[in-house]
This record gives sequence, structure tokens and C-alpha cells, in this order.
Amino acid sequence: MLKAAVLDRLWTRMSERGDFPMLSQSLRTTMAAMNNDDLDFTGLVQVVLSDFALTQKVLRLANSAMYMAFGGNITTVSRALMVLGMDAVGHLVVGLKIVDHFHHSAPRRIDAKLELNRTLLSGCVARKLTERGDLRAGEEAVVCTLMRQIGKLLVVFYLDAEWDQIRRHIDGGALETDACVLVLGVTFDEIGTEAAVRWRLPDMIRSGMGEFDPQDVTQPRQVQWLRAITNYSTAVADVLTQQNMPDWEREARIAELAQSYSGALNTDPDVLQQMSIALAREEGGDGVMREIVELRANADAIAREALTPEARIAVGVKDLRDLPAGSPLAPALAMAAETVLAGLGFARTVVFVKHSNGTFKARLGLGPMIDAALPKLTFNAAFEPDVFHLAIANSVGIFIENARDPKMVARLPEWFRRSFDDTRAFVLLPVVDETDQTVALLYGDWSHTQEARRISQKEMSVLNELAQELGRFFGQGQMREMETM
Repeated sequence: MLKAAVLDRLWTRMSERGDFPMLSQSLRTTMAAMNNDDLDFTGLVQVVLSDFALTQKVLRLANSAMYMAFGGNITTVSRALMVLGMDAVGHLVVGLKIVDHFHHSAPRRIDAKLELNRTLLSGCVARKLTERGDLRAGEEAVVCTLMRQIGKLLVVFYLDAEWDQIRRHIDGGALETDACVLVLGVTFDEIGTEAAVRWRLPDMIRSGMGEFDPQDVTQPRQVQWLRAITNYSTAVADVLTQQNMPDWEREARIAELAQSYSGALNTDPDVLQQMSIALAREEGGDGVMREIVELRANADAIAREALTPEARIAVGVKDLRDLPAGSPLAPALAMAAETVLAGLGFARTVVFVKHSNGTFKARLGLGPMIDAALPKLTFNAAFEPDVFHLAIANSVGIFIENARDPKMVARLPEWFRRSFDDTRAFVLLPVVDETDQTVALLYGDWSHTQEARRISQKEMSVLNELAQELGRFFGQGQMREMETM
């Protein structure tokens, strides 16, 4: 139940960004067309024709030398579907839709761009492995390979704050899977599997995404083959994109992988090794390796710029500023909350929004176990002698350095003490609209398990700037949107 609740919360957070539901609908439409028992091509034809680049790729493939026996000069998607087959085109569409979505969603963060390119490189390995075989099976293998890594991509692209926390655990020596469970309560693989279910991808794709076990005799041969390609392609991409690895070690690691997987892939290990290494030496992998090298060349400089908390928060301010006027309130709130959480390494952030009845209610929160606390986080705007009412009457933020001091405890409302009894220090940032009314309150804290520190004057200044920028999203339309939630 807890896992289901966490996954539902993740999907809600992703949907707030606006573009994720469009990807989900597109993939469901594609799968529905592929699964049409009447073999009515119309649905899949419409999916392909809705995307000019996709149309051109399908037509080029249908007119390639491999299919010259069908007459060549194929100019319609309908004819291409008849030549290539519904399954092959359907899988091609799914793979391209996934890749295209993340390309257009790509943030400026270098780690997200690198992660996307690593995933694309694994797809290039899978396609290279299968290019001389059956097209349908090959495209199915590419989709499985992409989907095996979709859980991590979704976290990196949509859950910035949680990804920062996961990276901190990894930098501290934790395994990637353990770090993901520690922060989110689920693994990347479980998120990927949930995505496959919600997108209604077929059972063969879901099975092919799984872990390859050469000793598992319970799986059908096709599933084992897909898992072998998926796992080998992912592992090779990991090695090829490993930073600061000498060439001899890289080749040795790939040689070990080729030896391990050669039997399952029915390919000579030397052939496997040379094909994989060639992707790194070429400009190839569809230019993926070249882009990875270029990104890495700038990674250190970008990382240095982003080291200071005020720099991280300033990026969030710019992101809010770049949102067009009239944008929905929910994405702006989520962006601000993630910026505060990641910028200062807080344990939690909460956004309180004022309703028309004068009550401030928690609209969203980030951090472990926060969802259960949200319904209890509410207070009336009518004056009470506590720090929350002091904050909403203020024009700038307030930092409470020692929330456990007895004098300060007396100034904390009962609802806060019950919900956040582990708080060491916290900040309150009033959000003011164009009429100078406080319409929201940003809260962020460090727990007693974290190292104590102060918020500097520079940090507080940019936090106030963030709150000020958030205020412009509280127009009448946005407030009506919020009241219905």
C-alpha cells in the first residue's frame, strides 16, 4: 500500500508539469492501435502522421534496401505499415515517442542531459545488436532497453529535489538502488515497471525490461533474449559513459560483458566487444557519444557554478521568471518548493496557500513521509502570538535557527509541534501578490539528524527573491484553480 501511495504521488507530481500526461496518452493510443484485433490501421496511421519526423522515419525505413522486394517508392504511412508490420512500426513509435519526450523536456541540468544520453546510447547498442535480424524483434528490444531505464529518467527529469538527495547518498558511498529506496521508498526498476503498466505496454515489453538471469529456466526463450539484450546494452552504455576510466580498463570491462552475454545473444564475444567499443570510437551512436564528451567537458565548470546554495536558488528564480504570464499555479508552486528543498539541502519543504475563507492550508510538500502530514498542516490568518503569524505579517523571510530552544518552542503552534517535532531549524518565506496581500507561505526545515548551520544573508536575499517571483502567479484565475483542488 505504501509503495502504491508513493507511486501515485510521483505520477501526480509529474502530471503537474503538464507535458507528462501527453506522453502517457500518446503511448496508450499507440498500444491501443497495435492491439486492435480487427487490424484497422487507422489509429496507428494517425499517431504516425501527427508527427512529421516520425512519418519521415517510417517512410525511409519502408523504402530502405531491406524492403525493396515490396516495390520501393512507398509514399504513404498506410502502405508502410503493410510492408513493415504493425508490431514493428508500433514499437518504433513507442521508442521514438519516449526519446522525443525527454529531448523536449530536457532541463539545463547537466546530470539530466547526461543521463538521457546514456539511455540513448544503450538504445543504440540494442539496435546495433539486432540490426541484421527481424525488425519487429529488434524494435521491441530497443523499447525494452529504453524502458529498463525509464524509472531513473523520470526521477531525474521530474523530481529534481529527490534526485539531488539520491545523488548525495550515492556520493556518500550508497548503492544507487539503496539510495533511491532511502529517498523515495521504491526502486528505479519499480517506477519503470509502473510506467509500463500505466502506459499499457504489452506483457512482453514488461518482461523484457527485467533482470537477466542465465540460470532462470522458467522464462520463455524470447523473454530471456530480450533481457539479455536489454541488460547487456545498459551495462555497455554504463561503461562507455563512465568518467575518468582509462581506455584499457574500459575495453577490459566490455570484454567481460561480451564473454558473459555471448551465449544468450548467440554472438561471438569478440564480435560483441568490437561492436560495442566501435560505438565509443565513432562519432556515432547517432552522435550520442560526441554529445556526452562535450557535456562532460563543461560539467566541472557547471558544477562549480552550482555549488553554492544561493546559486542553486538563483537558477530556480530564473526558471520561475521564464514561465509565461498566466501559467498554472501548480507547476510554479512545485518548482519553488523543489528549489528551496534542493538549494539548502532541507529535510522538508511545504507550501501553504491562503484560501478565500482566510485559512492557510498546506498545498504540497516534499520530503520523507510528508504526504501523511499535509492534511494536518493548516492555520487561520487571524492573529495568534506565534512565528507563523509573524511571518505572514512580514514582508521578508524569517529564519529560526534553534527551533528546540524552550523560548522558541513557546512560539510554535501546537499543530506544528505535533507534526514536525524533529525540526532543528526552519525558514518561513511570505509570498505576496500584486495587491500586497500575503497569499502563501513557503516553509523549509533541517531536522535534528542534520548538521546545524545558519542561512546567510545572501541566501536569505535570494530566497526572498524566489518568494517575490512566486507571488506573480497568484492571479484570480490561478486562485480559482487552487480553490477547486
